[in-house]
Amino acid sequence: MTLRALHLLGSPVLRQPSAEVARVDDEVRTLVKDLFDTMHAAKGIGLAANQVGLARRVAVVEADEHDQLILINPVLVEKKGSVKGEEGCLSIPELFGDVERATSVVVETTDLTGQRIRVEAEGLKARAIQHEIDHLDGIIFLDRLSPLKRRLLLRKWQKERKGDTSVIKEVTAATVEE
Repeated sequence: MTLRALHLLGSPVLRQPSAEVARVDDEVRTLVKDLFDTMHAAKGIGLAANQVGLARRVAVVEADEHDQLILINPVLVEKKGSVKGEEGCLSIPELFGDVERATSVVVETTDLTGQRIRVEAEGLKARAIQHEIDHLDGIIFLDRLSPLKRRLLLRKWQKERKGDTSVIKEVTAATVEE
């Protein structure tokens, strides 16, 4: 199990649009495995490569146990419906806000064999896919909130951090056992 450090709010890579992956190779497959390992250890349901410091269009989602989705160069091709729901983010721990998202989506992505596939998703899985694609575009969930709500949450973030300005958080295997 390889765990990567999480980049927190304030890290420039979180605001950087991610570069396309030219081809799926062993390096990309290792990144995908590390993303799943890190996401599980941090108790998340999705994780994008820029959240571990790599501005590459790779993300993973597991909204339901054992329903793993790999997103390599993902493109949302269809969105239906709209619903507000609470979101959080591993890069902004302990902050939550109601974000409006499509209720169902169709995404084109590349799988680990290098083939383009289409995936349909609804509910929490659709929400997680949209959240992770936002990360790949340099967008965080706070950007989808009203200016007032965003300011309130940013103040809360600063207060809870008590002057800590670090933008890297180590993830440990002990987190898995808690």
